[in-house]
Amino acid sequence: MTRKLYILNGSNLNMLGAREPHLYGHATLKDIEKNCLALAEELKFDCVFRQTNSESQLIDWIQEAFLQDAALIINPAGFSFGRIPVLDAVKLIRHPVVEVHITNIHRRSEEYRHSTISVAATAVICGAGANGYLLAIRAVDDLWTAP
Repeated sequence: MTRKLYILNGSNLNMLGAREPHLYGHATLKDIEKNCLALAEELKFDCVFRQTNSESQLIDWIQEAFLQDAALIINPAGFSFGRIPVLDAVKLIRHPVVEVHITNIHRRSEEYRHSTISVAATAVICGAGANGYLLAIRAVDDLWTAP
């Protein structure tokens, strides 16, 4: 059986490396994708990695992950805060869902502290920088195989 994993990224993450490097670091989303695909392959996941600035596109991809019976790693970025349609889509996923934030959202200003997506996530990783994605893949692997 092939395990499927979707890694979905929300708004403005296509600007990583250029956008506020003092907060987000210098890694680009392409760098992160390359590292994620390598680890996913090592752990025997069939992996899809995508980014969008469109909430409706993100919802469509989450629904696609559901239909593919995939696990989900999601960095919803700006769609984290008060986006009920994204939350409702995430609730469809039957396998582990790991929410990732490059920064520690709990140390940021108030508008960045409360992700609505977290209530549907199996786990949340924040503040580990770009490495948070790799931690998330390992978490999905561990959680998927847990009894």
